[in-house]
Parts: sequence; C-alpha cells; structure tokens
Amino acid sequence: MSYKITLAKTAGFCFGVNRAIELVEKLLDENKKVCTLGPIIHNPQMVESLKKRGVIIADSIDEVPKGYTVVIRSHGIDKNTYEQIKKNNLEICDATCPFVYKIHKIVDENSNKDTPVLIAGDEAHAEVIGIKGFANGKVFCFTTEDELQKIIKNYKNLAKKSPIIVSQTTFNQKKWLKFKKNLKKVCTNAIFFDTICYATAERQNEAESLSKQNELMVVIGGRHSSNTKKLFDICSANTKTILVETAEELDEKCFKSARFVGVTAGASTPAVIIKEVLNKMTDILKNEETMAEEVTAEIKTEAESADKSFEDMLEESLNSMNHNQKVKGVVLAINPTEVQVDIGRKQTGIIPASELSNDPNVTPTDVVKIGDEIDLIVMKTNDQEGIVTLSKRRFDAYAGIAKMEEAKENDEILEGKVTAVVKGGVTVVSNGIRVFVPASHATLRRGEDLNLLVGTDVKFKIIDIRRGRNVVGSIRLVLKEEQKKLQAELWEKLAVGDTYEGVVKSLTSYGAFVDIGGVDGMIHITELAWTRIKHPSEVVNVGDTVTVYIKDLDKENKKISLGFKKAEDNPWEIIKTKYQEGDTATVKIVSFASYGAFASVIPGIDGLIHISQIANKRIEKPQDVLKIGDEVQAKIISIDYDAKRVSLSIRALLPEEAPVEEEKAETEETPAEPPKGYVCDLCGYVFEGEELPEDYVCPLCGAEADQFKPLKD
Repeated sequence: MSYKITLAKTAGFCFGVNRAIELVEKLLDENKKVCTLGPIIHNPQMVESLKKRGVIIADSIDEVPKGYTVVIRSHGIDKNTYEQIKKNNLEICDATCPFVYKIHKIVDENSNKDTPVLIAGDEAHAEVIGIKGFANGKVFCFTTEDELQKIIKNYKNLAKKSPIIVSQTTFNQKKWLKFKKNLKKVCTNAIFFDTICYATAERQNEAESLSKQNELMVVIGGRHSSNTKKLFDICSANTKTILVETAEELDEKCFKSARFVGVTAGASTPAVIIKEVLNKMTDILKNEETMAEEVTAEIKTEAESADKSFEDMLEESLNSMNHNQKVKGVVLAINPTEVQVDIGRKQTGIIPASELSNDPNVTPTDVVKIGDEIDLIVMKTNDQEGIVTLSKRRFDAYAGIAKMEEAKENDEILEGKVTAVVKGGVTVVSNGIRVFVPASHATLRRGEDLNLLVGTDVKFKIIDIRRGRNVVGSIRLVLKEEQKKLQAELWEKLAVGDTYEGVVKSLTSYGAFVDIGGVDGMIHITELAWTRIKHPSEVVNVGDTVTVYIKDLDKENKKISLGFKKAEDNPWEIIKTKYQEGDTATVKIVSFASYGAFASVIPGIDGLIHISQIANKRIEKPQDVLKIGDEVQAKIISIDYDAKRVSLSIRALLPEEAPVEEEKAETEETPAEPPKGYVCDLCGYVFEGEELPEDYVCPLCGAEADQFKPLKD
C-alpha cells in the first residue's frame, strides 16, 4: 500500500514572525537582557526555548525590569503603550510586523471623532487590541454576520458616516469579502482597506486546496495562534483534520485509513517542529522503508547501465570531494529545513534551506521539486557521516555575478525582488545575487517608507561591484528614466485649457505645486481663492487631490501655470445676480481711509462709502460716525465691473437735517461763500479747487472730468 504526504509550500514562519524571532536572537547574541511584551509568538515550544536563553515575558510595561530591552512582538501595541514606554525611558526593539504597522497608520491617519472604525477581527486578540488603540473615535469589532448586524442596528448614524473598515491580518479572506459586499449595501460612503496579509491569504488558499485533495489534513501550530485556528477551520470544512503542536501529539489511529495526507502549519510554527512531525508521520506510514528500496534499485540500475560493478561505484564514491567543486544533483526529497539530492556518489547530498536561494522569504518547494537536476557547489564533506553539504545559492551567485558585470558594462536594466530592509537601504535578489540598494537609490523621492518595497518586484541598474562580489544597485535611476519618458509624453499632450486631477506636492508663500501625472505645475496664491488669502494652506494641504486646469504653458522652460478657482465662485458674477445699481444692501464696515470707509457687500467684494456719503452733515473723518464691524444699510450708487469697483452711500438713505433758526438768521445776516470744488457724479468723490483739469480722472472710480459737477449744483 502506497502513501503520499504533501507539505504546503507556505507552511511555517511568515515574514513578520521570522523577523521578530531574528531580532530577539540578535539581541541575545549581543548579550543584552531581553523582555518581550507578551509571548513573542504563539508557539509554546519556541517561547520556552527563548526562556532558556534568558528571555522573560512581561504582561505590561510596569513589569519590565530595569536594564532590559523591551521587544514589541509582531502583533504590535496600542498608541498609549508606546507613550508609556517613552515615559519610562525603556530601550525598545520594535518587532511589529510591517503589515500590522500599516494598519496602525491607516487607522491613525483616517479616523477622527466623526469617523468610526470597524475592525473585522477578534476583539481580544493582541493585534486587534493594538489597532483599536490607534483609532481617534468610535471603534467596533466583529467576527460574525450577527455581530456586524448588531453594530449596524445599534449605531444608527453609521450609514450617514464614512467609516474606515479594516481587518486583522490573519482574518479569513472569504468572510472578509462577504462582509465587504454586505457593508457596501448599508454604508455607501464606507472606505475599505484590504489589510489581510498576502502571506496569510496565500496560506489559507493553499490549505483549502490541499484539504480538498487529501483524505487527512495535519495542521501544525500553537492552539492559541489565531492563524493556526483559521487554517484548522478551513481544512475541517473539507476533510478530516487534526491539530498538533508537536510530533508527540500524533496518533497512529488517525492514519489507518488515510493514504493521502496534506500538511500545513501556522505562521508561528518553527521549521524544526514541522520537520519532527513529518519524520514521525513518515515512520507511521512506513514510507521510509519503501523509499530506501526504491533508491537502492535506482543505484543498481545506473551501475549496470554504465558497465561498472556496484563495487567500482562504491570505491569511486569514497573519493573525497573538493571544497567549491561544481557538481550536479537530482532532488530526492524536500522538507522545510533542507533538500536531499543524489550527486552520483555514496555520500548523501544535503542542501540546507538557507543555501537554496538568496531570497529568505522563499521555501524549499518554491525553488526546487522532486526530480529536478540542479547545479551545485560543494561546501563541506563529512566522510565519517557520509554527508556532503551543498549550495545552490552559491553556484547561482557565480553565474549571476558574470551577468551583473555585463549588465553594468552595458547599462542594462535588471529585474529582481526586494527581500528585506537592511541598515542603510534594501536587499534585492536577482539572478541568484543579493544586490544592496542604498536608501537614497531605493525610491524616487527621499523619505519614503522602505518597508513598503519588501516583497515587490523592481527594476534596477548596477552602479558598483565591489571586490568582485558586493553588488550595489539603484532602483531610483530606472524610476527617473521612466519618469522622464512619461514627462516627455505628457509634455507632448499638454494644452492650455486641459483639466487634470492632481496631487498637491508642496506649498510656498506664493503658491502650491501640484503633480498632474508626472510633471508639476504651480497654482499661484491669487489663483487659489477669489478672496485674498495670506498663505496657500488656508485652501489646500500637501497630499490633497485637486482639480486644476492649465492656464499657461512654457514648454521651452518646462513651466506650467495652473488655474484652480471656479468661475461660478467669482464674487463679481455672484453680485450680478444679487444686486443692481440703486438697490439697498446690508454691508459691514471693514476698513477706513482718509476719504471714506470700505464695507463688505458680499464675500470678496468691498465697496467704498465716500466721506461725503456717510452722513447728511459734514464730518472730519469716517471714524466720527462709524467703527470696524458695524453693519449698516447703504444704497448701491454704482457697480463698475471692468474696474472692479462698487460705490455706496449711507447718506442717500438718511433724511436731510433741517437747519436751526439761529443758523438761518446768521445766514441771512452773513451770506455764506459759495462752495468751491467739483463732485463726481458716479461715486461722490469731491475735488477741491476752483478749476477742474480737462484730463482729470476720478481716483476712486475712474470717471473722467465730464462726469464731475460743481459743488454749488
């Protein structure tokens, strides 16, 4: 009876967990005292192993002993705990998973007291507790449809809000898609962020596929691990499934009727435990003896076909292999920690998982499959144990370095995957070579988050090869070339009057610079609003998406002037529909001049009340009658749309004062001298003098001399 065991490619440590463990081990190697804030991962065996090395676990910041470095686990913590750590002056090592950190940033930047946050996840889970701590308003958690409906029912204003909706990184992908569909019907303004870790989604999809193909599924992982529980639930829905933390928990009875067995493991499960479970399963299924018989038969067949005795081949295999010797090997077996290969000798060929690829995020099954013939380099020979340690990664590096040198010579663009953020930059793996990309060459603009590059495919150029092995590359050079190409294409298309959606990149005292798809244009401060503003930040902020149109183009000097104001918001268009000459308006006094007062008619338009039009008697200055902020009734004498001027009169709405008898008598006895000067018929401005020059123009409204009348008239 034959058996088949299939191990999931995604089984074992995920990127975030692996990073957290490596950070703790690095601190221990540096002889530092380490305290983790809660168990570093949900795997009791790994936690116990770290305890033996001196790591202690604290449930709160107050429990961290003096002199210890506090490690924040991959689940992350809430904002208040961060502040408490700073307050206590503790040395911190933040191992928060980049995917979790991204959710913290989303919730912190997008929520406020009027914007609720909905989290699809277990409210009691450490990761969800941390996410909740970054919400700036109301926050709700749900894991079932009933819980979601209860939130919708109790929070009646939810449909009117624009809630932020995220999920726990390990949330079930199918459930998340269903929740999204239902929520969109209720909250049309909801903003969804797909925050399930891509590794989690891939792990869940593979678990579902394997569980449909096998008679038994074995899920390896801690019973308190959220992602392990979800894998168990997914597999249980399709086939018989067992959950074990270690190999000792395997029960032979479970395998009696199963010929095809699938194996997967949670993100917190170490490779050594997976290997132990696989070895015990192999023993249980009696597959070890079958494989040994098949291998022996193959060796004898090869010996006979080569016209050599088996003894001759045995003698040949005893010859020691040289360090750095190149050999070919055929893959016989694969497990999470190593690959076994046949190299045509008696010794067993072993490739450690770390020597398969320069990409630390891939698993052995991502690189090779059983039956593959691969080129290898001999690293070490142990004749006593009959083992040859080999490296595929180093062989690929020898071939890859030649390609790198050729690419540098020809200024060629290469492709690779960003595998990690390291001190001073990022690592890119291409053609089996690890390429270091400095932070200044990793992104188009300085200061961008390098963690967002991890796991992405990028294009780059080689800028240096040091000592024949250390390769330095630049992603930025390629991005700049692509940007120049896009800019050239865009400049060909640009035309005055075209409208674009742009993003505000920077602000200056004189305007805002906007990226309209690869090129920047400027909105002058006078173009941002119809009213006068002191700084562009009164209207727009960096990062805002704005609709602009091209006012002017200087293709030779690569300058673009952008328009932002809308014609319908022009106050001179608004006043046309609201007021006519002769209408009465309520106006607000905003400033004074020696010749009158200025009053706001509508936002953006101030009219002049000439000093002669303020009162029905002579006054020395406008402040004798008015003060800033007064709201008064005034008659609109004139509106000059070309000169953008409005003339107002309070006097026109006041009754004329009757002269007192004493003044009349005095006037009869001493006739007053006739007034000298001329008054503007349009705005009331008084020109004092006996003669009005023929070319005289009113300084207030621009009226010519023929619009002035003598004061005596």
